[in-house]
Amino acid sequence: MKVFKSIATSLVLSLFFVTGGYTQKLSGKATYISKSKMELGNWGARMSEAQKKQIANRLKNRLEKTYKLTFNKTESSFKEEEKIDAISGATDSWGAYFTRGDHYKNISSNELVQSQEFYGKRFLIKDSLYKIDWTIGSESKKIGNYTCYKAKAFVPYSELNWYNFSWGDLRKPEAKEGEQEENLVVVEAWYTPQIPMAQGPAEFWGLPGFILEVSAQNTTLLCTEIVLDNDVQLEIDAPDNGKEITKVDYTKTIREKMVEMRNNRMGRRRG
Repeated sequence: MKVFKSIATSLVLSLFFVTGGYTQKLSGKATYISKSKMELGNWGARMSEAQKKQIANRLKNRLEKTYKLTFNKTESSFKEEEKIDAISGATDSWGAYFTRGDHYKNISSNELVQSQEFYGKRFLIKDSLYKIDWTIGSESKKIGNYTCYKAKAFVPYSELNWYNFSWGDLRKPEAKEGEQEENLVVVEAWYTPQIPMAQGPAEFWGLPGFILEVSAQNTTLLCTEIVLDNDVQLEIDAPDNGKEITKVDYTKTIREKMVEMRNNRMGRRRG
């Protein structure tokens, strides 16, 4: 498959296998592409295929993204590559408010640091990593040159979407801190023990091998290129700019701001 061409040609892994495996200095860089399915619901059922295609083209920057993961055995940095809107020639500023910012995790100290910006204000979210309870299966497949095994987990919706909002969310009751999360998302991951580290893209980690593909909700993240270094321990920098806040408080803050914006808009209409 074309999508695996770069991962099959750019990896120089045979050297590591022949010389006896990896050292504690193993680190590297990986490229992931994310593809999300467009969900139009009942509204989409009334649209023609041409209309659906037009919307998909307009939303391509939100449905297809590229990320860079820089990692060593304990730390990783996950960043989105900015794209220019193919139609307007501008960056997607509104959509950027509700996408993942620069993401840092330390699986040794159980630390999450993520930068987010909302209407000119920068936030630095510092919190504990969510520990995913994986169930490992025997199903396997090849991704590039790697033999990968399937793992599955059920993760609370809020853990995967705490930075993501929509106007429709304002109609839902606000979850109370400590409240049991009932809405669970099925997560499927493919990891390879050939890269012996518990790292992966975004908030996914904790398997006995590197995660090359992961799917949750309507989005799949797939590694298309990876370059490993067995001799250098890459230094990973966490974001450090913004108002420090927890995930729960960030969600509450943005929700309050959106309610304020909605009320101001409705007030202007009445006026």
